Amino acid sequence: MKLKKLEYDLTVCQLANEADIDLRKPFYFIGKTDEELSLVCRTEDTPQNTTNREDGWKGFRIEGTLDFSLIGILSKISGILAENGIGIFAVSTFNTDYILVKQENFEKALTVLRNAAYTID
Repeated sequence: MKLKKLEYDLTVCQLANEADIDLRKPFYFIGKTDEELSLVCRTEDTPQNTTNREDGWKGFRIEGTLDFSLIGILSKISGILAENGIGIFAVSTFNTDYILVKQENFEKALTVLRNAAYTID
């Protein structure tokens, strides 16, 4: 399986108002429930008015479009990382999955995934 490194730093944050999100930015993921409004974005694009913010994330995505019938892809990757003491923050879109790890664990994550036969660009 092929993974693609994201070449930018990421921030995970909470917002009080969705109007603070600049939808023109090239990368963001919004999660809204009855309890919260969360945003994953490039660190330099983080809105000023966050209620909680955690910087220091790096990420990669599973290349290609994943069919909904595929089972266990995210589970396998997260399991490999967990076995190596690396926590994740996962985001899924219609097409694929994104896995974020803290910056200090990023190179280790790439190494253990390469050792598990993943190709990383």
